[in-house]
Amino acid sequence: MWMMVMFDLPVVETKDRNHYTKFRKFLLDEGFEMSQYSVYVRFCGTREHTEAYTKRIEENLPPRGKVSILFFTDKQFGSMELFHGKKQTELPGTTQQL
Repeated sequence: MWMMVMFDLPVVETKDRNHYTKFRKFLLDEGFEMSQYSVYVRFCGTREHTEAYTKRIEENLPPRGKVSILFFTDKQFGSMELFHGKKQTELPGTTQQL
């Protein structure tokens, strides 16, 4: 199971930029990888793991802005087409489960 977190946060005021930076660093610390600006993905393994991450994200939401979370199965994520310019790129691999 994959999670995709997309957000649109205000960055006009200094405090808003600080909230944006804090939220972005939180996602990186939680193991998310940047797919595009304001779009982060993470492999979670099971639906239960996605629920735990969703709860942690909810606890760390910035006071303003919009945050959306999407869930994909590994098969759905694997069928995504990625391009960098006109060149097709490969999807990030799943992490090894211990």
